[in-house]
Amino acid sequence: MGKNIDMSKLADNKYKLKINIIYPGDCRKILVDTEKFPDNSIDLIITSPPYADKRKKYYKSIHPEEYVDWFLPVANELFRILKDDGSFILNIKEHAINGEKDTYVLELILALKKEGWLWVEEYCWYKKNSFPGKWSNRFRDSWERCLHFTKNKKFKMYQDAVKVPIGNWAEKRFKSMTNKDFERHISKTNGTLGRNVSNWINKRKVYPHNVIVFEEEHYVTNVIELPTVCNNKNHSATFPLELPIWFIILFTKSGDIVLDPFIGSGTTAYASLAMDRKYIGIEQNISFVENIKKQIKALKISDGNE
Repeated sequence: MGKNIDMSKLADNKYKLKINIIYPGDCRKILVDTEKFPDNSIDLIITSPPYADKRKKYYKSIHPEEYVDWFLPVANELFRILKDDGSFILNIKEHAINGEKDTYVLELILALKKEGWLWVEEYCWYKKNSFPGKWSNRFRDSWERCLHFTKNKKFKMYQDAVKVPIGNWAEKRFKSMTNKDFERHISKTNGTLGRNVSNWINKRKVYPHNVIVFEEEHYVTNVIELPTVCNNKNHSATFPLELPIWFIILFTKSGDIVLDPFIGSGTTAYASLAMDRKYIGIEQNISFVENIKKQIKALKISDGNE
């Protein structure tokens, strides 16, 4: 990876790409087509590939020991087609086998780094309604990895875009201000997170609930709290619509192109269209592809090339 790119051709890439389309088939074979996927043409890649030894009903099972070799050819093509300032979000999670956690995800991270990817962040998807279970040596598994890779240390990121309206609580709270609300103070727990509440008076938008407050600054954390999807009978591993939306608005702008090479039930396509982005998906299960097309038509959203 990291080959030289003919910069003179980059301006034409968006015209070569077919957008708002689902390619049926194996992404390892489709991604190598440079006519369909020119170099440096995708703004954001977000995907959740089949996990090792999982989803055997729909996909050929990949053994954990073979997973890195199976995924690297995909990663090589993703590196080629991702823009230099783009991001790659990989939703994946290792499982316990015979009472011990597997290591194939950690091995994959190290292998991707050797291939030129920068592992810049790891977002934790906290699943508030995770499947219950009882094990003698561990607890309920309530989170999954959303690994963030880039080609360069400087990449597009729009942190202000994930802000939300401050809420109705603010108007009531600011009507009953006290002197302490206009000064920095130590919290009741003797911590350092006491705050000057008056700094919030003119705020119209704030970061969402997954934030920390320190020295009057508000930072989004890398923990995303979203419930799993439990009502999709056509796919057993659907992530919630809000998950790709979060990354789409954080790393892209209107009109940008989002790729999901393992698009499954089509959540990334729906999220992209909802956020005024363009999508490209690849899915080898033909029934899933047909279902995505039906869903988009039902939503009265065009899926034609533009």
